[in-house]
Amino acid sequence: MYGAILGDIIGEPYEFDRSPKTKDFPLFSKKPFFTDDSVMTIAVCDGILKAGLDADEATMKTSMIRSMQLWGHKYPLAGYGGRFRKWLFNEETEPYGSWGNGSAMRVSSAGWLFESLERTREVARWSAEVTHNHPEGVKGAESIASVIWLSRNGKSKAEIKEYVQREFGYDLSRTCDQIRPNYRHVESCQGTCPEAITAFLEGKDFEDVIRTAVSLGGDCDTLTDIAASMGEAFFGLPEEFKKKAYEFTKEDMHQVMKEFEKHQIPAKKGRRENDF
Repeated sequence: MYGAILGDIIGEPYEFDRSPKTKDFPLFSKKPFFTDDSVMTIAVCDGILKAGLDADEATMKTSMIRSMQLWGHKYPLAGYGGRFRKWLFNEETEPYGSWGNGSAMRVSSAGWLFESLERTREVARWSAEVTHNHPEGVKGAESIASVIWLSRNGKSKAEIKEYVQREFGYDLSRTCDQIRPNYRHVESCQGTCPEAITAFLEGKDFEDVIRTAVSLGGDCDTLTDIAASMGEAFFGLPEEFKKKAYEFTKEDMHQVMKEFEKHQIPAKKGRRENDF
């Protein structure tokens, strides 16, 4: 989950096609700050934890809805998309059929909190369906949570790639060098998740995943949020990066982050080769 927050903060200055299209850029801007991506990452985690890890669908969805609206009211100017903003500040909480990449950028905690892949995918699906109940929105959330679960459970990148292609049908055949030249700002899961997964697969370490994602451009804070959430699970999070995640977020967010740490299942030790 820290990876998602860091990816958001690092990618934010390059959103809306402002990417340098290179890995060579200052990692943190002069005035780093988080966006709606981090707020909703915290909100989904908070909702899951308040519902209880064994909660049923109705309980879990109600808790996540309440949490997202609570955190949205805490940070109303974080940069929400139009339809999601309307949902946040409306008494009516019906999903609105979105396939936007918001479902994938906020799901990372689900990849760390459950023993089984089946339960991980189930909760990820619920976290999407409260707003993004289009099949592509659901697929985005499930795929990213699955990669995080597989990564922290010691699967190789080759195994992860094969799983994603088989289960979710994403085309992962292009390299980042092939994606980069013509990639532009797009806010759909189907136009963000495959690119984020490819940036993760090509990354050599946690920082390189971030630099690779930023170099692609597009919806850069969200793309980098998603890629870095997977990079953290595969490579681990260097301590200096964790400190930055706390430095550039707020105390109320820290409370959820610390509670998350109490419940997250550690990644398996004995890291495997970066085999991709």
